[in-house]
Amino acid sequence: MSRVLIIGAGGVAAVTIKKCARLPELFDEIYLASRTVSKCEALQQEVGIDRVKGVFAVDADHASEVVKVINQVKPDLVINLALPYQDLAIMDACLETGVHYLDTANYEPKDVAKFEYSWQWAYQEKFEKAGLTALLGSGFDPGVTNVYTAYAAKHYFDEIHYLDIVDCNGGDHGQAFATNFNPEINIREITQRGRFFEDGEWKETDPLSVREDLDYQNIGVRASYLMFHEELESIVKHFPTLKRARFWMTFGDAYLTHLKVLEGIGMTSIEPIDFQGQQIVPLEFLKAVLPNPGSLADGYTGMTCIGTYITGMKDGKEKTIFIYNNCDHAACFAEVGAQAVSYTTGVPAMIGASLMLSGKWKKPGVWNMEQFDPDPFMDMLNQHGLPWHVIECDESPFSK
Repeated sequence: MSRVLIIGAGGVAAVTIKKCARLPELFDEIYLASRTVSKCEALQQEVGIDRVKGVFAVDADHASEVVKVINQVKPDLVINLALPYQDLAIMDACLETGVHYLDTANYEPKDVAKFEYSWQWAYQEKFEKAGLTALLGSGFDPGVTNVYTAYAAKHYFDEIHYLDIVDCNGGDHGQAFATNFNPEINIREITQRGRFFEDGEWKETDPLSVREDLDYQNIGVRASYLMFHEELESIVKHFPTLKRARFWMTFGDAYLTHLKVLEGIGMTSIEPIDFQGQQIVPLEFLKAVLPNPGSLADGYTGMTCIGTYITGMKDGKEKTIFIYNNCDHAACFAEVGAQAVSYTTGVPAMIGASLMLSGKWKKPGVWNMEQFDPDPFMDMLNQHGLPWHVIECDESPFSK
C-alpha cells in the first residue's frame, strides 16, 4: 500500500493528480494540500473522493506547517508541485518526518532570481543518513530531457560531447500575452542572463541575445533563443565528457515585444515598491492580472516539440541523434482538461513518483533524474501519453 501527499493545486498538479488517480495499484491513497484549499477541494470533486482521500490547507513557506500535514497524512512520498521558493522548507519537513521527496523544479530564493542546485545538493548527506530519497526535477525540462541524455549515453554513445536541449511551443492560445506556466517563475527565468557550458567553463550572454532558427518536427521553423536552464548544471556534472551544453527556447515576436515593454516600465521587477501605503512586488502584481495558465487549455491549438540533440562518439565514429516528443494541446485538453505545457510537466512527476514507490528509483540521498537507469522511465513515457522518438541525423543543426 502506498500513500502520497501532493503539495500544490495549479495546472501541473491537476495533471499529476489525475494521472496518479488512474494507477491505484501504485497510488493507493492520494492527499492534496495547497495554500488555497478550495482548489484542492475542486480537484477532489473532479477526480473523486474515492481516489483523493483528503485535502488540507498549508502555507508551504513554513516547514512547520508542512510537518503538521505530513503527520496527519503519514505519506510514503511527498510530491512537491508548489513554488520553487518552497523547495527547501518542504525538504526540511520531509527530513523531520522521515518521508521521501520529489519535485519538478530547483530551489530559487524569492528575493533574487538565481537558479542553481547548490542549495538542494547540500542536503545529500542529510537525506543519505536518514535513509530517504529526494528526486529533483521530475518534470520535462528539467526531467525528461535529463533522462533522454542518460538514455542516449547508455544506448547510442561511448562518449557524448555536444548537447543542445530545445523547447518549442508551437501552439496558439489566442491571448495577446500570457505565459504557459506560473507567470512569476516564467518571467524571472527568461529575463535573466543566458548561460551555457563550453570547454570546461560557464559562459554568459545578455538575455535572449543569441538566436538560432530551428526546424521543429511537425511544427516548422521557429526562432529559438539561448537561455540558462537548470538541467544543464546537473547534466554537465554527471556527464563530464561534455564539451558544450546549451538550452534553447522559442518565443514569438509579439511575446518578446510585450515582454520588452513590460520590462522597460518596471513590471517584471522583483524589487518591492510602495503603492498606496503598502509594499508590492511589480512582478507579483503582473502575475495577478495575466491569464491563469490553467485557463488557456480550452481552445488551445497546435503542439509542443521538446527534445535533445546529442553529438558524440560511437565505435570511433562521430554521430548525432535527436530524441524528442510532440505533445498536442487539444489532445491534452480532451484527456485531462489541461494544455500541453502543464501536461508535459505533470506526467513526468507521476512517472518519477511511480518509480520511487515501486523501488526502481530509490536510494538514500539527493539525486537528479539522469543518475538513475533511464529505461523504465522511458518505457513509462510511452505508456502514459508522452511517446518519444529518436532520429539519427546526418549532422547537428548547430555549428560546433
